[in-house]
Amino acid sequence: MMMGGLLKNKAFITLMLAQLISSIGDWLSIVAIITMVGLKWEASPMEVSFIILCLAVPMALLGPFTGTIADRMNRKAIMILSDVVRAGLILILAFADTLWTVYICLFIVGILSAIFVPAKNGKLKELIDQENMKSAMSITSMIDSGTKVLGPLLSGLLVSAFGTKMVFFIDSGTFVISALLLITLPQAAASVRVDSNEQGGATFKEDFLEGIRFIKGSRYLVVGMVVLGVSLLILQLSDSQIIVLLRELPNASPDLFGYIVTASGVGMFFTGLLLAKKTDYNALFLLFIGVCGIGISFSMLALLTQLDLALPVLWGPALGLTAGFSAGLVFIPFQAAVQTETPVHMTGRVFGVLNSVTTTATIIGPLAGGLLATVLGVIPTFVITGLLLVAVSIVGLVFKSKIERGRANVSESQSGAHGTASS
Repeated sequence: MMMGGLLKNKAFITLMLAQLISSIGDWLSIVAIITMVGLKWEASPMEVSFIILCLAVPMALLGPFTGTIADRMNRKAIMILSDVVRAGLILILAFADTLWTVYICLFIVGILSAIFVPAKNGKLKELIDQENMKSAMSITSMIDSGTKVLGPLLSGLLVSAFGTKMVFFIDSGTFVISALLLITLPQAAASVRVDSNEQGGATFKEDFLEGIRFIKGSRYLVVGMVVLGVSLLILQLSDSQIIVLLRELPNASPDLFGYIVTASGVGMFFTGLLLAKKTDYNALFLLFIGVCGIGISFSMLALLTQLDLALPVLWGPALGLTAGFSAGLVFIPFQAAVQTETPVHMTGRVFGVLNSVTTTATIIGPLAGGLLATVLGVIPTFVITGLLLVAVSIVGLVFKSKIERGRANVSESQSGAHGTASS
């Protein structure tokens, strides 16, 4: 019933279509860039790593500030401008001949993405009513996980068939198409304009500090973000070392890593599909259950690798599917709860901080994981991280009721706001 309501919301469908097209484009360019720099230019492993860092660091460092920008300015205009400029930067990459050109373009792309994401979440809040928000967040997650599976595959085929330059042209086109779709979105509803006008005299610093105070005032938000960040950090310790773990298997298929990654994406996709239909869940409970599921999956992966169990092509993807499904339980319900309970005029700031926390974990985690695997060995690293995740989930479940009492602060702040926008 709720899904039916969303499918009748043309603005929501347009926003999701724009997200789908630009997300596929993102993967097209990432694979093309790594192919160009890593294979054609024969860059060192560290030089290739800087490619990912150039995209991730702006989100980690600038998330709270770009979230404030997304709340102060017209979200629709921000998204369109971000898409158009990124389209131009991708075209520059098609003709790049030095690593520094690539790094500078990608760093600016990262900044624009750091502005686009909270603006998109804020716009989603404007377009969707409260009762459909959980389903809407599940659908956005399905798009993200689905493109993570299909994007690299499609990019690999296009790079092989047409070369990297043509893929950059196609990616630039996806941003243009996304911008054209976003032009058709409605402007902010009256309630959002009222909030913006009332805050018109506030400075950027005052708006920024107001967002920080809102987050600090909610035990639910603070604990949820900390648990999400810590869990993602622990997860990345091992997640980045899966390919190293699989080298411990003497008779493993060369394609096993790809099967596991694909299975994890499929698992997260199915979580989104399930939660889009069944929305009467407790977000914090599912978050801790998901953390436990990832921990068990990683520990089992290490244990079965140590035992050199037969048919890894079966149990490897099965555990990847379980881990992906569990990861969906971690991310989707909590982000939906944050989106539902944050006042519409603060959505950018809250999601800017949330994206900063999660992106920082994805940067630090792989670096720490590589160090830990070097010192302790890859199998002990997986066992330790798995047990740590299980421990986090147990502690969280024990204190869940106390954490949820802090949720009232969010609800009180929201009731003091001027309502949400209508679709």
